[in-house]
Amino acid sequence: MQTTRIKGLTIAALGVLFIVPDALLVKITSVDPVVFLFWRGLLLAISFFVISWARYRSRLLPEIRKCGRKGLFCASAFAISTLGFVVGMKNTAAGNVLVILNTAPVIAAVIAWAVWKETLPLRTWVVILVCVGGATLMAVGEFGKGDPLGLLMAVVAATALASNLNVARSKPDSDMSVMLMFGALALAVVAAVFGGAQMPLGRDFFFIALLCLVFLPTACILIQIGPRYIPAAEVSLMLLLETVLGSFLVWLFLGEVPPKLSLVGGVIVFSALAVHGWTEVSRYRKARLAVD
Repeated sequence: MQTTRIKGLTIAALGVLFIVPDALLVKITSVDPVVFLFWRGLLLAISFFVISWARYRSRLLPEIRKCGRKGLFCASAFAISTLGFVVGMKNTAAGNVLVILNTAPVIAAVIAWAVWKETLPLRTWVVILVCVGGATLMAVGEFGKGDPLGLLMAVVAATALASNLNVARSKPDSDMSVMLMFGALALAVVAAVFGGAQMPLGRDFFFIALLCLVFLPTACILIQIGPRYIPAAEVSLMLLLETVLGSFLVWLFLGEVPPKLSLVGGVIVFSALAVHGWTEVSRYRKARLAVD
């Protein structure tokens, strides 16, 4: 059991490391959001298909069928969470969106408890609350008023993300990552309907391709696999690390110095997750010694 937890935490952490460049690469592109959304969806759909085909070959179709209706739900939730994030960012202050998205671990834990009667140990709840508090401090600097639509879509994004990971958790014998290609394709279709099917400039297209053909597909697949081994709330919790490391990359390459509150919040999140990881590794080692 403890070995499974360590495996799940490692997979989720690796997924987060691959998603870290997301904020930086989005910031250095200058395309319209709907155009960015179209190419993000289309390139991700291609990437997800190639990776899934390489992993399963002739077993890909049976694996897709095995996911069933829950797989379709995960694909839809993936598309909705991305749409919610983009529309939220466009219609309200970034801080508003980040504060709401930071509640995803709590939403995931509540859904797991209410629907699947899955409970988390007290130590995990403590880490979740500490990390949510730290991540919220990081967003306070940009917190401001905005269109109610933006706030609503941020709530939709957080809820869709938490729901996706919970449903994936409820069917651990199926690899829901093979369904992500359908969610990404749906995203591209919606963006195309709203005029997103336009060719970006060469520099912008290079960064979009780098993000959507290398970093994001690897990150999304690892994060989608994570709930097979650990609770959805813990996978969502690991995603808060992206807020810290992503801000660091933006500061490093673009010179955007974060406010003091953001630095304090980042230290809190990073420290809490480091302690959580160290605790789980210690418990794993003790369990192994007990068995030996």
